[in-house]
Amino acid sequence: MIGAVTGAVVGLLASPVLRAVAARHSVPYGEPLRVCCPRGRYWLLPNGSCSGCEERGGPTPGLVELAAAGVGAAIGSVAQSPGMQSPVMHSQVTYWPMVLVLAWVGLFGVVLGFVDAAVFRLPDALTLPLALGTAALLVLAELLTEHQGGALLCCLYAGLAFGACYGALALVAPIGFGDAKLAPSLGAVLGWYGWNTALAGFFYGFLLASLWGAALLLTGRSKRGDSLAFGPAMLLGALLAVLAAS
Repeated sequence: MIGAVTGAVVGLLASPVLRAVAARHSVPYGEPLRVCCPRGRYWLLPNGSCSGCEERGGPTPGLVELAAAGVGAAIGSVAQSPGMQSPVMHSQVTYWPMVLVLAWVGLFGVVLGFVDAAVFRLPDALTLPLALGTAALLVLAELLTEHQGGALLCCLYAGLAFGACYGALALVAPIGFGDAKLAPSLGAVLGWYGWNTALAGFFYGFLLASLWGAALLLTGRSKRGDSLAFGPAMLLGALLAVLAAS
């Protein structure tokens, strides 16, 4: 309980920055980052207004805060988990070294989810730093867990598998290459918990996207052939898989 509350508070504290970054990157492909004030100053307050000119922008006020608090609470609850029997390392694995990895992915995930929902793209400026940071933090997590190389190897294989699958789908299905660039980071994180968790995260992502697409069609908010932001479903599916493994 303490971990979940702490995570939620941290998420709320980070939400103004996450909101500003999401609004700044929510531009169509090829356009420069959004600038609010004439002098290039850009900082969105929690109510959605700019601190420089008071112009409103970015996601609907309250949504980023709610998402950041929810993701923070989920990560905090995982941090307090005592451990599990890993199918990769055949030994007891503690979750706390993964807090930094999950927090890193969670912060980027909130931003990416809102950017994708707004403009149907996942910018390289966000997905590439996410991948590099995730790789570095996974290595650190391994060093903090008795140098068990099996988990890190599974992270590598799962990341490559996710990237290959989504890359292939981007060539033949209505999935963007931004999704393919996000996939290796999610696959690597899920691989830490084993192949069952990685497969579950993959399945959950498609299930959530299907349900969301069906809901949009049934409510008349979209029609067949319209674009669907797949990134939020991928991110939420990965989070659900981690929670299930914990």
